[in-house]
Amino acid sequence: AAADPSSFASPSSCLTRHLYLRCRVDFGAQALRGTAAFTARAEREALRCLVLDTKDLQVFKVTANGQDAKFVFGEKHIFKGTPLEITLPFELRRGQEAIVEISFESSPKSSALQWFSPEQTSGKKHPFLFSQCQATHCRAILPCQDTPAVKLTYYAEVSVPKELVALMSANRDGEMPDPEDSNRKIYRFSQNVPIPCYLIALVVGALESRKIGPRTLVWAEKELVDKSAYEFAEAEAMLKTAEDLAGPYVWGQYDLLVLPPSFPYGGMENPCLTFVTPTLLAGDRSLSNVIAHEISHSWTGNLVTNKTWEHFWLNEGHTVYLERRIGGQLFGEQFRHFKALGGWRELQNTINVFGDKNPITNLVPDLSEVDLDAVYSSVPYEKGFALLFYLEQLLGGPDVFTGFLKAYIQQFAYKSITTEDWKNFLYSYFKDKVDVLDKVDWNSWFHAPGMPPVKPTYDMTLANACVALSQRWIKAKECDLCSFSSADLKEMSSHQLIEFLALLLLEPPLPVSHVKRMQQVYDFNAINNSEIRFRWLRLCIRSKWEEAIPLALKMATDQGRMKFTRPLFRDLYSFDKSRDLAVKTFLEHRASMHPVTSMLVGKDLKQDQ
Repeated sequence: AAADPSSFASPSSCLTRHLYLRCRVDFGAQALRGTAAFTARAEREALRCLVLDTKDLQVFKVTANGQDAKFVFGEKHIFKGTPLEITLPFELRRGQEAIVEISFESSPKSSALQWFSPEQTSGKKHPFLFSQCQATHCRAILPCQDTPAVKLTYYAEVSVPKELVALMSANRDGEMPDPEDSNRKIYRFSQNVPIPCYLIALVVGALESRKIGPRTLVWAEKELVDKSAYEFAEAEAMLKTAEDLAGPYVWGQYDLLVLPPSFPYGGMENPCLTFVTPTLLAGDRSLSNVIAHEISHSWTGNLVTNKTWEHFWLNEGHTVYLERRIGGQLFGEQFRHFKALGGWRELQNTINVFGDKNPITNLVPDLSEVDLDAVYSSVPYEKGFALLFYLEQLLGGPDVFTGFLKAYIQQFAYKSITTEDWKNFLYSYFKDKVDVLDKVDWNSWFHAPGMPPVKPTYDMTLANACVALSQRWIKAKECDLCSFSSADLKEMSSHQLIEFLALLLLEPPLPVSHVKRMQQVYDFNAINNSEIRFRWLRLCIRSKWEEAIPLALKMATDQGRMKFTRPLFRDLYSFDKSRDLAVKTFLEHRASMHPVTSMLVGKDLKQDQ
């Protein structure tokens, strides 16, 4: 099997199969301190050495079965971190296990953790901490085999200030006073389904919960918990639909956690506890497709996992496919096609940004010496989805293809696989349709940059209104502007407004007179739906409307979801009238930004140290 270019670990010689984590969250030092005890199994004879990934960690002591073990740090890599080379005090035979325990402490500048002072939270009284490990940041919390090729179960005991709540990507297993400090409490967690390290997650804060389903609590700070409970009320219906499509939900609890606005992603599929951005709180449940997406990961990604990040499309393409099937079951097949077409446009947009010859736009890219955060994009999601949607149409429709999906999940559950494994299973499942499959241009789909070789067919019913209105604006002369009115939007859903704006963003910028008129008749500035507002403000900045500069800067800094913050900052940087202010604003906010967001916006604005 090909080694993981993003990790120093060598799972072919030794596998970590269980983690017992005991740690203390120190808000004063902004550090996690504790011990990680791994059950490690030798995969070859005469094993004496174990290499783990670390990044900005201190390691104080290592033992193996209670005996001191020698350890040394290897050479530090610019973004991969530093290998920790442990020499066991004895030899292991193949199949033999040992408990390797490491005393460690994380750094205040850990790329996996964001620490908040009380004044940075909604409640303003208590500090807050959250982790984001995907793709390769678990190593910045604790030493581990930080590759998705390795799966382990875990048990954790976490000590936190007693007025706070700790949650993890696991089932809750009770709490007790900390025997060593009466001001603290220990929370216990158990994850009995084997998971890759990138799914280890921790949050600590003044969190409250509301029950919204038989297996679902929503967690948030007090200020947002009721709004969140309303927004995500469809979770159980989505879970049931997903189970119909993909098989039983094996994780027990499915909770949702709403994070502070700086959370860098729309959602993160941490098992038993999906993390989501507060930018989903539109007030009308219209952005709940992100919940459907994270729910779907309970099968594709968390049960069947990409073996290395080159095969990330296996996680994301299948998850988008399931997400849209859930949307189709709940809101109709035309809606599924509408969302699928929106995804194709999103892919066009991404490929415009990266360039259609850029090898990073390959569905299966080469990631040796590539910083995964710097190349994260919609490609594995939307090119991956497009391939599956194309295959669905080729092989007999959604029900036939869902049969394949269910069998695929059953075949590879609890495993980590490559594109080759997926393709071999596809051929064996559709053995009566090999002639059809052989007509697919696999080489271009997997290994060519740019847009896919074939565009699937889309039902245009819901998209036509968006296309028609965007074309009217594109073709309008100054003298036509009076023909637009608020009635244009009367029949359009928020999903269609997003698509209308997305279509305009694929075109050359509109004259500033057009966006001013658009504001006059549609009053987009009054809309708080984050997906609409984001595209509207980009449109304004690209048309060089100076009045939009403070609004765009505000949105770029009031929240930190990279999907919004990076393009807004990039557009502001490209506009001569706002460039200096964009840089100045970034530098002012940098210290309170998420470490990954701050690094990437810094690159975008040519401010990286």
